[in-house]
Amino acid sequence: MRDRHGSFLGEASADPERGFGFWELERIPPRVAAATVAVEDRRFGSHPGVDPVAIVRAAAQNLSSGERISGASTLAMQVARLQNPGPRTYPRKALEAVTALFLTARHGREEILRHYLRLVPYGHQIHGIGYAARRYLDKPVDDLSWAEVAFLAAIPQAPSRMSPFDSRGRARAVRRGLLILDLLREDGTLSDEQWQLAVGQIHRLRVPPRARRPEEALHAVLRLERELISGRLETPGTIVETTLDLELQRDVQWQVARQLTHWRRKGAGNAALLVLERVEDGWWVRAAAGSAGWGDGDHAGSIDYLRVPRSSGSTLKPFFFARALDRGLLDPVTVMDDLRRGAGGIVNSDGRFLGPMLPRFALGNSRNVPAADLLDRLGLASGWSLLAELGLHDGVQPPDRYGLGLTLGSLAVTLEDLASAYTVLAGDGRLHEPRWVGGVAPDRPRRVVSEEAARQVALFLSDPQARLPSFPRMGHLEYPYPVAAKTGTSSRRRDAWTVAWSTRYLVAAWVGHPDHRPMQDLTGYSSAALLVRRVMDRLHPDLERGLDDTGFPPPRGFQPVKVCAVSGHIAGPACDRVTVEWLRPEQAAAQRTCGVHRHVAVDRDSGLLADHRTPRDLIEIRAVTDLPPRYLAWAVDAGLPLPPPAAGTVGSSDPLTMALAASAFSATPPEPPQVYIASPSPGLHLLIDPEAPASLSTLELRADVEPGRGADSLGRDVELLWVVDGEPFDLVTHPGTVRWPLQPGDHSFRVEIPAVGLRSATVEVRVE
Repeated sequence: MRDRHGSFLGEASADPERGFGFWELERIPPRVAAATVAVEDRRFGSHPGVDPVAIVRAAAQNLSSGERISGASTLAMQVARLQNPGPRTYPRKALEAVTALFLTARHGREEILRHYLRLVPYGHQIHGIGYAARRYLDKPVDDLSWAEVAFLAAIPQAPSRMSPFDSRGRARAVRRGLLILDLLREDGTLSDEQWQLAVGQIHRLRVPPRARRPEEALHAVLRLERELISGRLETPGTIVETTLDLELQRDVQWQVARQLTHWRRKGAGNAALLVLERVEDGWWVRAAAGSAGWGDGDHAGSIDYLRVPRSSGSTLKPFFFARALDRGLLDPVTVMDDLRRGAGGIVNSDGRFLGPMLPRFALGNSRNVPAADLLDRLGLASGWSLLAELGLHDGVQPPDRYGLGLTLGSLAVTLEDLASAYTVLAGDGRLHEPRWVGGVAPDRPRRVVSEEAARQVALFLSDPQARLPSFPRMGHLEYPYPVAAKTGTSSRRRDAWTVAWSTRYLVAAWVGHPDHRPMQDLTGYSSAALLVRRVMDRLHPDLERGLDDTGFPPPRGFQPVKVCAVSGHIAGPACDRVTVEWLRPEQAAAQRTCGVHRHVAVDRDSGLLADHRTPRDLIEIRAVTDLPPRYLAWAVDAGLPLPPPAAGTVGSSDPLTMALAASAFSATPPEPPQVYIASPSPGLHLLIDPEAPASLSTLELRADVEPGRGADSLGRDVELLWVVDGEPFDLVTHPGTVRWPLQPGDHSFRVEIPAVGLRSATVEVRVE
């Protein structure tokens, strides 16, 4: 195996006991044939497989010396022995002779010579002159000189004593090679000039040092070896030209080991990183660091963490966004809510809520609540099917086992599979199987999401502004050239991930502990993203000055529109957060101007809306954020400049009360009040712990109220009646909660506001 530049990586054999080699010779080079026959079987062209002259001579020599010093083996007899090894006894010799006669009669002399040159051992588990020429002299057998042919032809007589990698063994091979050159001159094969040239060359012959498997690429080499032996990896020939770049591999391995030394005191035990390069026919593996070091026994360095399933954190969210874009459940200007616990009771990891946000910002900030709500709308079965299409699971387990937690990392994936899945987003929606070997037929990519959806997600994840406020500007995720990136952190920071891609490369990294121990202060952003950034900059040395900041291509036929980052409508003069989204022409034409941000006249003294009675010198024009009622409580907590109420409409200074009063007179259309259940979530399945005290076996009942906008809007504090299994259970003032004691069976929950006759949808729960 070699890297893309021809550097040695390793050897693999389908049968380790038989060694390496056994290369077929399409054509026997004349020089090889002449040297082999001269030294091994000089009457090869005249005898039928057994040489009577050699037998008589060997018998005389053995009798005169009293010991066996000559075997009289012909090439055909040696082939018989190589095919069926055994002890060198006289009965065995007779069997080899008979076999040689039959082999020669059936296959002919040329095939006998070809088979001998394929099987004969050259030491170091090397069989055949084809592999010996490559391994010892780094040449194809057709390019060997007379000196090199004689040198190699000498080795099979005593492979262990004539090792080219040993100085004394090499000297013995040279001496025997000189004898072979003499024989070739004697029989007229070599002229005096050719002989003299070959003698000079064999004395100066240099054998490259014995190449060893590079430790920095050991995980990759062993993986390739396993797949080559098993036949799972297609190869174009006996020399396997891999896609790996050994120089890059060494740099990557050094970066992984270097960074990990800083993180070990924070609980990180190991890390892995994979580099893919986009080529015309797919993605090729350029570097694969399976751990920080193969020999690191203290941190299980011999484990290839590219292939170990770990909790995926938030790394799967982009795929659900892409599928929702394709299904029409989402577009770039859809407003997503980050207000409360999401579907399935999911909350944000930082405990904060960011209010209304466009998909670009929901994904860039990796918000859990909008992602869980999106997957709930998309359908768990649909999301599960998408992950199967991406090759991230085998479909054996049902999706209910993982639930909406798929957006948070409930599914364990390998780094290798995750990087492969991300070729969909980096490759215009097509899934590629990363290639480890060059020179083979390109893979056939499968369409998983549309080009339009993949490009939209790439635009979302490559926008540094879209990551605010969760991730800082000028941090590990911001590059001076176009890069899309997604981080992920699993529960209790056991796993940290980052996948990033440019127009040419995709880099994926994982950091964690082999024993799944939690890490301290290490997240996908603070660890894996830094590692990916170091490698990505190594891959783009000519772009670090930001001279190629062209961005990722937008969807074909779409046009850019400046929209308000809060409402998704065309940005108006009062909008303080503006972004550019790519929309279809008809969608762009239908967009209206933002009504959430507007300017109002305010009485500077009272803080209320100015009217005809307000003195001109007390009128102040202010920019306000006029949000729908469901956002009012969040907006007050966030300190947004909300519209003030009109004079005489409110007698309280409470911010939320004032906001509710103002909303009744808002310029936006009226909205009726609503009530719905936040906990429990629909379809919840609970198991009662028989050892837990009854006081602890309870279920939280919590409801959210949207007060509405207009004359029918509700006040701040309303009474909620909980109805369980059709019977009133408890009365509580919003936003209070109650606890319901768990009871086996199927149960229904509903919440009502008796004062105005509102009721929520019914939620079904099973308890066992």
